[in-house]
Amino acid sequence: MNNDLVQKIKSNPKYQELVSKRSSFSLKLSIFVLVMFYAYILVIAFNKELLATKLGDGVMTIAFPIGAAIIVISFITTLIYVRRANSEFEDLTNQIKEDVKDAI
Repeated sequence: MNNDLVQKIKSNPKYQELVSKRSSFSLKLSIFVLVMFYAYILVIAFNKELLATKLGDGVMTIAFPIGAAIIVISFITTLIYVRRANSEFEDLTNQIKEDVKDAI
């Protein structure tokens, strides 16, 4: 790829918008998942009794459904990102391609 083309892409306002939106959105989702995960780990480290609480008369503790929910929520956040990437981010990418193609 030649440097002229790279500069045209980088100077495109839609490219700046794409980078900004994508970075901001992925950072927000990442922080959400990490806070959720580390909160669970901190509860394990400092309040084992809370997660050791049994559910009903069986052997299952409250830790299992909470851990499973964290995994499911992580998949959901991934799906949210993919959905937005395939719509808004992809549209911006295609607009950038069209702008650059016209400028060449």
